[in-house]
Amino acid sequence: MSPLVVVLLLVAGLSESAGRILPLVARRSSVSRSHAIRLLLTGAVVEGAVFALWPLSAWTVAELTLSAPVSGVATLTWTPAQITPLVLTAVIAFPLLGPLLHLLLLVGVGAGLATSLAAMTGLGWWAAAGCVAVAGVGLAAAVDVVRRLVVRISVAEVQESLT
Repeated sequence: MSPLVVVLLLVAGLSESAGRILPLVARRSSVSRSHAIRLLLTGAVVEGAVFALWPLSAWTVAELTLSAPVSGVATLTWTPAQITPLVLTAVIAFPLLGPLLHLLLLVGVGAGLATSLAAMTGLGWWAAAGCVAVAGVGLAAAVDVVRRLVVRISVAEVQESLT
């Protein structure tokens, strides 16, 4: 992975994290600035890692669907041209600014990944798109479960400290 791709992944992760965390911080004036920054940076690393895992997960799903493993071909990775729309997608992740546009851009980025995956594995485009979709939904579900778990643990700790 090139340094430019890593930087773009971190920017996309930071932007996605800002779209999720800043509305929460705005509703709770009691959150300190340093705590909000730590949440934002932690979210950026997590979101960037999820974005980085999307092509690898799609490649893994594609290998599971193929009868013979693909040998001699490098795995699917991000290119700057593929990830740049993802940065834009993350920018508009703010809840009230355009969830539909956010979804459409994610579908567009996924279509780009599907095209690359189809070319590398020999799968049809629709099968590759299915692999990309399964990988994306799986990663999103896993992150959502972890988020909910962290919130529950945080709330339980706060309630314990109050009693």
